[in-house]
Amino acid sequence: MKVLTQLQNPELLAALEAGEVAVIKTDTLYGLVASAHSSEAVEQVYALKQRDPTKACIVLIADMSQLLPGTKLDETHQALCRRYWPGPVTIVLPVDTAAPLFVHRGVGSIAYRCPADPELRQLLNRTGPLVAPSANPESLPPARTIHDAQQYFGEHVAMYVDGGTIEDDVAPSRIVTLDSGGQEVLLR
Repeated sequence: MKVLTQLQNPELLAALEAGEVAVIKTDTLYGLVASAHSSEAVEQVYALKQRDPTKACIVLIADMSQLLPGTKLDETHQALCRRYWPGPVTIVLPVDTAAPLFVHRGVGSIAYRCPADPELRQLLNRTGPLVAPSANPESLPPARTIHDAQQYFGEHVAMYVDGGTIEDDVAPSRIVTLDSGGQEVLLR
């Protein structure tokens, strides 16, 4: 199993472009990542994570230009994105029928995050949007080290990028959305 130390490693970029799955440190936790443009890669993430197929994943983006087709972004949503991004806040945006079903899973929205980490955004500029649920099978604790992630996924992941240990006080991103009246709602 391949372990890298840099997000900008060309092997990582090639693997993600080829539709493979990797584990990287995001701005909050280690994530199990794959191209949000590849239905096969997204399905592989679901299988590895043993994730409920009706539960959508968070999608990491470099900026608003990487929102997936069908994402609705009115002025109020744009203001919300500008307020929180880049940063450890996931924003749930509504989608229409043009959005990829294999990403939104029929829930009518996609949860996006534009990370504060400049190296991660640089990777996203090259790969495009990545689905990025936490690196753990459902119901188990998130991986805090690459060793933890390897114990979970072993050879089933193309590569791992060691970003060090996740400190105990690091929490998953906050999740916000707008209610029907345009008011901000904190989901987590």
